[in-house]
Amino acid sequence: MRRVKPYVLLLSLLLGLLCAVAPAHAADNGSWSVYPVASRIAARPYFYLSLDPGRTITDKVAVANKTGRPLTFRLYAADAYNTARDGGFAVRTVRERMRGVGAWARIAKRRITVPPHRTVTVPFTLHVPGDAEPGDHPGAIVALDERVDPGAGSLALGVQRAVGARVYLRVSGPTLPAVSVENVRLVHHQPLVPGLGDSTATVSYTLHNTGNVTLNPRVRLRAEGLFGRTLLSRDLTGVPSELLPGERVRLTAPWRDAPQFDWGNVTLTASAHGTEESASTSFLALPWLVVGLVFAAGVAGGVLLARVRRRRGPPRPFRGRRDRARPSVPVRPSPPAGPTPSRPRSSPSARP
Repeated sequence: MRRVKPYVLLLSLLLGLLCAVAPAHAADNGSWSVYPVASRIAARPYFYLSLDPGRTITDKVAVANKTGRPLTFRLYAADAYNTARDGGFAVRTVRERMRGVGAWARIAKRRITVPPHRTVTVPFTLHVPGDAEPGDHPGAIVALDERVDPGAGSLALGVQRAVGARVYLRVSGPTLPAVSVENVRLVHHQPLVPGLGDSTATVSYTLHNTGNVTLNPRVRLRAEGLFGRTLLSRDLTGVPSELLPGERVRLTAPWRDAPQFDWGNVTLTASAHGTEESASTSFLALPWLVVGLVFAAGVAGGVLLARVRRRRGPPRPFRGRRDRARPSVPVRPSPPAGPTPSRPRSSPSARP
C-alpha cells in the first residue's frame, strides 16, 4: 500500500518573521531580502504611502538573492493582520481574499528569477478606490519561494518560506483612534492548604482596535481588594507594538503572589495616542479546602443535632403563668327555693 505524505505549509511570513525585522533594515531571512527601492533622499525600510481616494501611485520593490544559486519567487501583494498567538505583524497567503493593499496593488511581474548574489527590481502600481475607507490599510509586497522542503517520516512537514516588505498605506480622510478592552477573566491557582505553596492568578483579556488607525497601545493592570486596598498596579508586557485597525488580540498576564483570601476587582486600562478605555472583573479568593472542611463540619453537626432531637421525642408544649390551671374550690349547693305565697284576690262580690 502506498503511503501518502500530506504536507503542512508553514509560511514564515505567517509565523511573524515580517515583524522581527529591525526598522532600519530590509525584511530578510538570511537567503533573500525584500525592500523598497531607495529614494533620492534616503533608503526606506518600509513603504510609507499616503493617498487620496481614487488616486494611483507607482513604486518599485527590490528582491536580493544572497545565496550561490538562482532563486525563483512568486510576487504578490497582501493585506496585513495581527496574529492571534501574540499579536505579531503577519500577512495573508496568496490564496486568501484581499480587501486592502492586496486587492489594490498590481505588480508588473508575478514570477521572477534572481541570479546568485544579484538584485532584481520590479515596479508596481497601487490604486486606491474612490469609495475606500479613510485610515490605515497595512499590507506587504511578498516574495514567496514556492518550493516545499519535505520532511521525513509518515507525516511529512513541509516548509514554504516567504519574505515581505511592509506597506503602510494611509487613505486621506477623518482618522479615529479607538481601543477597547473586552472579555476580562481571572483564574486563580491556589494551594490546597493556605500557606503551603504559591498562590498565582492568570488575567486574560481581548485588546480590540475599534478605530481606523494603527495603535501602539499600553495596558495597565490594577487590582484592589477589600476596602479599596491596592494589591497590584503595573504596566503589562507582551502587548503588540502595532495593533492594526479592526484587529482583536487575546492576551494573558500572570499575577504572582495573588491573595489567598480576599474579595475585590481587577481593572485593565488600555491607552494609546488619543484614546483610553478600561474594563474590570471581580474575583473571590478563598482557601477552598478550608471552606470545604467547614461546610462538611456544619453538615455533620446539623445531622447530629437532628438525631438527638429525634431521640428525645417531640417537645412538650410550653404554658405560661396565665395558662396554668387553678385548683378547683368546692361550691356549696344553693338551698332549694320555697314556694312563693300567692296573694288572695278579692272578688267583686265581697266589696262592702
